[in-house]
Amino acid sequence: MTESVFTKIIKRQLPATIHYEDDEFIVIANNDPKAPVHILVIPKKAYANLEEASINDQGFHARLLVLCRKMAKKMDIADNYQIHINVGRQVQQVQHLHVHVLGGWTNLKHIKAII
Repeated sequence: MTESVFTKIIKRQLPATIHYEDDEFIVIANNDPKAPVHILVIPKKAYANLEEASINDQGFHARLLVLCRKMAKKMDIADNYQIHINVGRQVQQVQHLHVHVLGGWTNLKHIKAII
């Protein structure tokens, strides 16, 4: 896989607003937000998409989802947020697994899936 923009952010070759980082994941602000709060939860291991991550590695999948929940709480949107994962070249802009966590709307009548 070609090095993605996310790999370059992880390696500090490109700037990003980092909200969280550990040995396995990095969480950054989306540079083209679709909601008042729009962050990306990104595994440091460069899977092209969710289908490349082993379905048998349930620990990885659990840690990814748990981190999304923790970040929603940290960003003060835990009471109302969306999680999106795009899979495949037709819908995925960056070929590196990442999860969109969106929230922070004040007028809930206008919320719709936007990713």
